Amino acid sequence: MAEKAEVVLSGFADEAANHKTAVEQFAAFAALGLEYYTIRFIDVGNGIKNVMKLTKTEVTAIRHLEDEYGMNVSSIGSPIGKVKLKDVEDGTNNPYVPFKKYLERDVAKACDLAHAFETKLIRGFSFYHPKGTPPEDHLSQCIDQLGQIAEACHRSDLTFGLEVEANLVGQNGDLLREIHQRVNHPALMLIFDGGNLVTQGFDTAGVFSQYEAMKEAIGWLHLKDYRHPGTVQRIEHVDEESLRHFVPAEEGQSGHELILKDFAEVLPGLTKKLRRRGIPGVFIDLEPHLKGGGQFGGFSGPDGLGVALRSLCRILDFVGIDYRLRDFADVKASQGV
Repeated sequence: MAEKAEVVLSGFADEAANHKTAVEQFAAFAALGLEYYTIRFIDVGNGIKNVMKLTKTEVTAIRHLEDEYGMNVSSIGSPIGKVKLKDVEDGTNNPYVPFKKYLERDVAKACDLAHAFETKLIRGFSFYHPKGTPPEDHLSQCIDQLGQIAEACHRSDLTFGLEVEANLVGQNGDLLREIHQRVNHPALMLIFDGGNLVTQGFDTAGVFSQYEAMKEAIGWLHLKDYRHPGTVQRIEHVDEESLRHFVPAEEGQSGHELILKDFAEVLPGLTKKLRRRGIPGVFIDLEPHLKGGGQFGGFSGPDGLGVALRSLCRILDFVGIDYRLRDFADVKASQGV
């Protein structure tokens, strides 16, 4: 009998909250039937903060609310790697931080947060190369720094995931595959995101090709999609703040049905691999941006997150991938019945 293909559903909970409060985030996710969330921006009474800025007191408050709503963290949605690779002026507002300081301060803080929230996963990126230069010219420095980040995560028994995204050294699947192969570290995995490829001008066939390049190294997936209003054209530098055409997975140009049908074949083996690293399974993390997206986040609202989840579930049902949402037994159990 063939092994069952299954995923664990999660999402960026801040996308579902009009004011980013923890209560809004957890109430929306619990109502949708989700038990896992990626923590990125959150307000626990002291204003909206990125997860990297949370104090120990705020972390404790969030953990208590997680218990109340039956939520668990799937990954730390950190911005690690969204800084300049080189200290040069290139017309962008991206910050530069000397790498030794970045490793000892920011990466260490992300690892501490992962332990505090009892997750094994940290989402990150592959650094901004100087705008107007080929990313291939900067692979050596990028690989060296990512290798050190992977080792820091490994020493903390954590896994670091590199998300494919525009304007970074690892902006497509081909580059991320090369980075992954040359870093060659068990704590480094890749995060596929079809929408982030469509925004760069990849058509459906191109997205699938980039997925295939990443496939063997994928650890989990982000789920968003995009539909260009006109002809799809390749874009060298994406103005992320001007993106306005994010859509549910069924309506975009990523070709998620084809991708997930193919991915189903590797799911059982990948699930076993991840569980050996203490990870519950293969997460699909909803990050739909249905009401807008930008360089450091996006928003869908509780209604948009619901639309995105139902769209994903219909695709999973169609391709034969199992998933779980809360049911009546969970409700009764939460009341001690």
